[in-house]
Amino acid sequence: MISGPIETLLEIISVIMMLLPMLLLLLFANLAQRGREQNPEGNGGLGWTITTHILVAISFSLLFIVGAVLTLFGLLTGSASNGDLAGMSGVTANFIESMVPIGLGLTIPALIGILLQIPIIRRGLMKPLPLDPSNAVHTFALVATMIIWINFFITMAIGLEALTNTDGAQKNIIPSLWTQQITFFIIALIGVGWLTRRNWREVCQRLGLVRPSGVQWVLGIVMGFGLVVFANVLSYVATWLGFPLDPNVEQLTDQLLSPLFGSVLGILTLGLSAALGEEALFRGAMQPRFGLLLTSVLFAFVHSNYGLSLSTLVVFCVGLALGLIRMRHNTSTAMIVHATYNMTLGVLASMAG
Repeated sequence: MISGPIETLLEIISVIMMLLPMLLLLLFANLAQRGREQNPEGNGGLGWTITTHILVAISFSLLFIVGAVLTLFGLLTGSASNGDLAGMSGVTANFIESMVPIGLGLTIPALIGILLQIPIIRRGLMKPLPLDPSNAVHTFALVATMIIWINFFITMAIGLEALTNTDGAQKNIIPSLWTQQITFFIIALIGVGWLTRRNWREVCQRLGLVRPSGVQWVLGIVMGFGLVVFANVLSYVATWLGFPLDPNVEQLTDQLLSPLFGSVLGILTLGLSAALGEEALFRGAMQPRFGLLLTSVLFAFVHSNYGLSLSTLVVFCVGLALGLIRMRHNTSTAMIVHATYNMTLGVLASMAG
């Protein structure tokens, strides 16, 4: 059996390895854009542009193939079983039933990612957004959002109830959570041109990272508390109208986050890590290019453990509020709001437990 420290180290490495390809592709895309900016009349950055497109096309083609195989195998297996699923074990039957939706959850976003490599299609899809179809960074950023949809669709295909029946053993998730959110922060930095097209001051300006004023600190804390009240009122009203919280969502969230509720460090991690990574990535890097509405939708669905539920609506509304704070003030103030909101929910959950 793997010991605690080694298991934690392996989890940190796995988080980094999952996000490392995106970091590298963002770096390549920025190098391509730098070449284009330095030589707008020629073929500046063409090599990096071609490299980025080829690597993205290969990656999404592999996802498409895996999804197509799963879909086909699921259809064939389901047809061959034809009524025999009831005699199988719960895990086997659930896997067979989930193969087709899992496969489609891979193939459809992957196909969109592939099609976005075609200029005429890319121009059409980017038209409603403040994006430049010829910008390699903008193109990759739009393609990368397909990963959010893949993750969400696969979660829905497996089912929240099935996920709650997996191993929910308590473990120290603080190191892996910080690793994930710090990596998100670095992705935001690299994505807007750090180390390639912009210096540190320009990167902070682009991301909306400033030293908050005293008024903004107070505003952020008050808004954070206000969003907690809003979330609870919305949940109460929805329950009163006959739309209660999904018990599977509550159970899965408890399995994922309850290890954080038992300590001050855990609650601080719940607030500060998400404020650092998610705000830098979504409000700082993405919102100025994708707009308030689409960014809030992506923010809601990146929390795939909520599925399609009242909790998803709450996260969407919180995302809208954070986005408006970013537009009216800056990302730093949105970070204060997010941290206050998460830590307050963590304290309430700890007291309730």
